Amino acid sequence: MEKRIVILGAGESGVGAAMLAHKLGYTVWVSDMGQISMSRKEQLIQKGIAFEEGAHSEAEVLSTNEIIKSPGIPLTAPIVQKAIAKGINIIDELEFAGRHSKGQIIGITGTNGKTTTSLLTYHLLQKGGLDVGLAGNVGQSWAGQLVDRDHAWWVLEMSSFQLDGLQTLKPKIGILTNITPDHLDRYDYDLSKYVASKLSLFKRMGNDDAAIFLQDSTLIREALEARGLFADPYPVSTVSEGPKGGYFDGLNIKIATPGKTIEINPKEIVLKGKHNMLNAMMSSLAATLAGVKESSIKEGLMDFKNAAHRMEPVGIIDGISFVNDSKGTNVDATKYALESFEQPVIWIAGGVDKGNDYTEILPLIDNRIKALICLGKDNKKLKEAFDGRINEIRETTKIEEAVKWGLELGSKGEVVLLSPACASFDLFKNYEDRGQQFSAAVGELKSERK
Repeated sequence: MEKRIVILGAGESGVGAAMLAHKLGYTVWVSDMGQISMSRKEQLIQKGIAFEEGAHSEAEVLSTNEIIKSPGIPLTAPIVQKAIAKGINIIDELEFAGRHSKGQIIGITGTNGKTTTSLLTYHLLQKGGLDVGLAGNVGQSWAGQLVDRDHAWWVLEMSSFQLDGLQTLKPKIGILTNITPDHLDRYDYDLSKYVASKLSLFKRMGNDDAAIFLQDSTLIREALEARGLFADPYPVSTVSEGPKGGYFDGLNIKIATPGKTIEINPKEIVLKGKHNMLNAMMSSLAATLAGVKESSIKEGLMDFKNAAHRMEPVGIIDGISFVNDSKGTNVDATKYALESFEQPVIWIAGGVDKGNDYTEILPLIDNRIKALICLGKDNKKLKEAFDGRINEIRETTKIEEAVKWGLELGSKGEVVLLSPACASFDLFKNYEDRGQQFSAAVGELKSERK
């Protein structure tokens, strides 16, 4: 009997899944409602994988027992609803890949901090000499990488949308960085559904597995109490120290696992800011539980390089530092970014508002936010939130002008921070495009000053 599988969406995860399914002997049909990039089309053509773009042919899509759905396609999409009505099993690329990997999984999710924590955990395991791969919501698709090779360990960054498509995947170590309201449009504007999605990371884990989570989050604490946790708990906190887990008292970090305690000086961590101390504790805990030595962990914390567009220094002009945090697309992420600086900040923000509540940022204004530059097509809500609270507020739709104003308003030793707290789609293709244009504008301005 023919093994047939349908893949909805021909992005990174979809094409990766198609490549693995093809290698495993499946007859594969790839369907994308949009246009497929030329490079991905070439990959599919080279392997003789059938595909369509610009439409979903129901006869083709629904003639299968299983569909691998792109995490960007909601369950409410008409073709998905028809598949569900027909009893077709809908999964994510990670679920499919997980069936064909023998590696142990470190699964990482959270509203903010998951990319930094994933990259740092991967870096620490590499430092420790472990055979480790990186996949999920960062880098290359897991399925695509499995075409060539498996690893003993996999660090997987998982979005809530990816978690929703899992059925059997079970991490050996699960990390939940935090939960704050985000993506509620995909969860019927019901925060409890979004929380349940994030907590599903732990639901198949047992007492031989480790659950690392932010103890200081009321949402997480209450959800874990209500649902129960079968995995071995490793809480991380800046408030209270427990017998195991991670604790940061503002001066020192302590990592505690059974029979082992590691003390870390925050000054010897390349990442800065309270939120990054939480990320560092979670990554260090995971690395310790995976068997990485203390010396390798400390070395890795010192020489780690974070992802582009996440608190990325992009230049210094006249003693003023320019920092690209374009990946800060919600209020919580931007709050963390602002908290990282003790010196005055000229803050560039704005874009597509996702129902933002800016009240969390108000306590940070005094002695920290010197000026606000609104970068977006509609800045009304942002301006109203800070009118009369921040002395200097300007608005523009040109990133070059925002950068020039940042230099004009700043003084030596201060920071111009792009941390939008909003989506990028009004003026830019995505947050990467926004960050790249910011970095380019800083570079251009720097060359003009020479």
